[in-house]
Amino acid sequence: MRILVLGGGWFLGRAVVSGALERGWEVTTFTRGLSGIQVPGAVAVHGDRERAEDMARLAEHGPWDAVIDTSASELSPRAVLAGTRALEPVVGRYVYISTVSVYEGWPSEPLTVDSPTLDAPADAGPEYGQLPEGWPGPDTHYGQQKAGAERAVTEAFGLTRTSLLRPGVILGPGEYVGRLPWWLRRAERGGRILAPGDPAKSIQPVDVRDVAAFALDQVQRVGHQVHNVTAPVGRETMDGFLQACMDVTSSSGELVWVTDEVLLRSGLRQWTEIPLWRTHPGVWAIDSSSAIAAGFRSRPLSETVADTWTWLQQGNVPVPHQRWDEHGISPDKEDAILEGVR
Repeated sequence: MRILVLGGGWFLGRAVVSGALERGWEVTTFTRGLSGIQVPGAVAVHGDRERAEDMARLAEHGPWDAVIDTSASELSPRAVLAGTRALEPVVGRYVYISTVSVYEGWPSEPLTVDSPTLDAPADAGPEYGQLPEGWPGPDTHYGQQKAGAERAVTEAFGLTRTSLLRPGVILGPGEYVGRLPWWLRRAERGGRILAPGDPAKSIQPVDVRDVAAFALDQVQRVGHQVHNVTAPVGRETMDGFLQACMDVTSSSGELVWVTDEVLLRSGLRQWTEIPLWRTHPGVWAIDSSSAIAAGFRSRPLSETVADTWTWLQQGNVPVPHQRWDEHGISPDKEDAILEGVR
């Protein structure tokens, strides 16, 4: 099997490349070469996906049985469409890593693969879906851009040659967003630790290696595949996640559970100041049964926590990314909230 990975230097892309090489496949990666580390054994091609001449030069390295696209998160649908058109003659199947943010109802309501998606044309520019400053409702710009990119992929390759995978939160070794690393470092620091909301609340993070393995499985699928890629509803809880962080770090701290109502009154930013905490009813209500039926396997979250801690303890650091700085409550603010619940 011969595949092309768009991305491949860090986190999900790197996990895809490593998994493909373990299967004995030939792998070409396409990155800008500005960050990350090339996986030994893969052929590296460098260029910019938004430059037509670079995509044309990449196509000359084909053909490939499939392309797995892990690097389109910051590209407009228009850029994705141009790239897919350049690759279509030399690629058999397109596996696109999308997001649950493409759904109209996320994160407000439970979702299945049949839930309606946001509207965006395949040739939309980066400005499509931008909201005016001060907009009081949810920001759907990112979701619309990804929905348009999905349409770009299916427009260029057709329904019979495409797989659309929609993960929620991806954690694991190499994570660059900073959610799990923040919780691990917070557990390590000890003391009274603000634990958000209901301890029994179901959460659905998925391991990066499991997403990568499922994406590789899609290379040999036929027909149009659309799957939500999350842990099963109800299997993992916030308490189980935080206890795993406490255990692997040998923390001497104490989890202090604070209700959603108190946290909302405090004005904390959901999703970022306390990573993984969000009160919207649909954020952890994503049906992944179609992926499970298609062979997706999601390891226990405790294993992801342990392996990420080991990765950090070995001196590894994630690729620098601006989203890292968004995550985590300040110690002073945490103490102030905890003082009110003594």
